[in-house]
Amino acid sequence: MIMNREQEIRTITLWGAAVNIILTVLKVIAGIMGRSAAMIADGVHSLSDLIGDAVILVFTHISAKGIDRSHSFGHGKFETLASLIVSILLLIVGATLVNHGLSLVVRAFHGEILPQPGFIALIAAVVSIIAKELLYRATVKVGRRIDSSVVIANAWHHRTDALSSVASLLGIGGAIILGRQWTILDPLASCLIGIYIIVIAVKLAVPNLSELLEASLPDIVQQEIIAIASAVPGVNNLHDLKTRRSGSAYIIDAHIFVNPDITIVEAHNISTNVEEAIRSRFGQDTQINIHIEPDTDMSQHHDHTTS
Repeated sequence: MIMNREQEIRTITLWGAAVNIILTVLKVIAGIMGRSAAMIADGVHSLSDLIGDAVILVFTHISAKGIDRSHSFGHGKFETLASLIVSILLLIVGATLVNHGLSLVVRAFHGEILPQPGFIALIAAVVSIIAKELLYRATVKVGRRIDSSVVIANAWHHRTDALSSVASLLGIGGAIILGRQWTILDPLASCLIGIYIIVIAVKLAVPNLSELLEASLPDIVQQEIIAIASAVPGVNNLHDLKTRRSGSAYIIDAHIFVNPDITIVEAHNISTNVEEAIRSRFGQDTQINIHIEPDTDMSQHHDHTTS
């Protein structure tokens, strides 16, 4: 059975949610029993992944509704908003982990002896690394294939969980192997986890925030739109190009110059051909508005311009 875009997002997200539930329980229990701050922090990270999964399921269902009377450009922005929410969740988790780890480090510097992590925390870290890296690869593959920023963001949520478990493994392993005097490695690992998560969160949030603020498509995409439209027979020039993105769909507005002596029907057909050419390249969900202008003086329009 061939799944549509929403079904693919829902399926990969539900698989991720199932893994996150198992890992959250496993890591929190292992962290408590193994006296590991890093592993408890790792478990909290997996819990944030689970919350992110819930956000994605709700918002992508809304974004799949398409165009209606209240949303004439569709609901694609809800998917972008979900991506931003996932990024913010990552940011909050990262800041929390840094704060928690630093508090334990400060206590250690003041002479407090931190508990030595147990072997069970080490096992949980290894299981988490394998599970979340496999989940990252499966999720990012789907996200890239269907061009979904929210699925790709969620894939990175899985990857940060895998890498945070690597840091946990190093911190817990170091504390176990080197002895009680090195138990500070465990909260230090928690701090490193948090800093890394914050960096990834910011990188994910910036493009989603730009889209919500109606940023134009990249210059390379706009130049490709100009080239496609200009190659359509009957188009003498194109100007006043305006672009933006709504979820996975592009929204394009442009003015084209045509011969002023042709009929309205001919001009309309040229406009339709431009729309079909652009949609064949960027997908049938692309929303295009073409304004036709008579090219009364072709000599004034040799260069393509955008605004």
